[in-house]
Amino acid sequence: MEVEQLTFTYPRSSQPTIKGLTFNISEGEIFGFLGPSGAGKSTTQKILIRLLKGYGGRISVFNQSLDTWKSDYYERIGVGFELPNHYLKLTALENLNYFRSLYGGKTEHPQQLLERVGLAKDADVMVSQFSKGMKMRLNFIRALLNRPRLLFLDEPTSGLDPVNAKIIQDLIREQQAQGTTIFLTTHNMTVADRLCDRVAFIVDGNIELIDSPKALKLQYGERKVRVEYGENSHLISREFPLEGLGNNSEFLQILRDRDVQTLHTLETTLDNIFIEVTGKTLV
Repeated sequence: MEVEQLTFTYPRSSQPTIKGLTFNISEGEIFGFLGPSGAGKSTTQKILIRLLKGYGGRISVFNQSLDTWKSDYYERIGVGFELPNHYLKLTALENLNYFRSLYGGKTEHPQQLLERVGLAKDADVMVSQFSKGMKMRLNFIRALLNRPRLLFLDEPTSGLDPVNAKIIQDLIREQQAQGTTIFLTTHNMTVADRLCDRVAFIVDGNIELIDSPKALKLQYGERKVRVEYGENSHLISREFPLEGLGNNSEFLQILRDRDVQTLHTLETTLDNIFIEVTGKTLV
């Protein structure tokens, strides 16, 4: 996917929501679009899935201009919206079977997808009786029905407990291993750090930075190590520079002679980097 100088202004708005975004996503990459509410994440996704027209700039998907794609575009992409939208008077299985029937190509078996996210026993339960987390899991697997080559996910782990969030993250990684390209919009930096090959920071319709989480943490983190050890019933914390650490006699003496409790590098977080780079918080 290639996006060049993307702009968009909503009707009756005096200011553009998207202000010249340029980025590309490699095949099989998980690309994170990160920013606070109102930054332009969802608007960009809606343009890319052809829900919003009238944009400026150039977009190429599957080596073809987005404008020239017809309904067959939806045979190749999957979309997991932030807010689940199901037929509440249908069961989970009926929902999946209905959407499955809309595709012309090969599809996944709904019952197997339900099993993957722990909803097999609820297959015949009306979705109106589902909790938010159950609806989110159903929302996610619906996006996988048509075996998409390009998957758009908007806050895919929102409202999920840690166990189910990990199930979804594992499935996302599994999709990537099968060659699927994933466009992930979120303000959850922990999820982005775990999943994304590269991330883009978007604020007020502009991209401030694009890089891999690892490269960003190396660039903005402190090159120090912190060691905590017990001494006279107290916990002592000391920091040492990484440079020359193997020859630092004081550090080595602590490792030999003290009751070391913890030892770790002072790696920063994507949250802290986002604030430092953009001056904004993720709310």
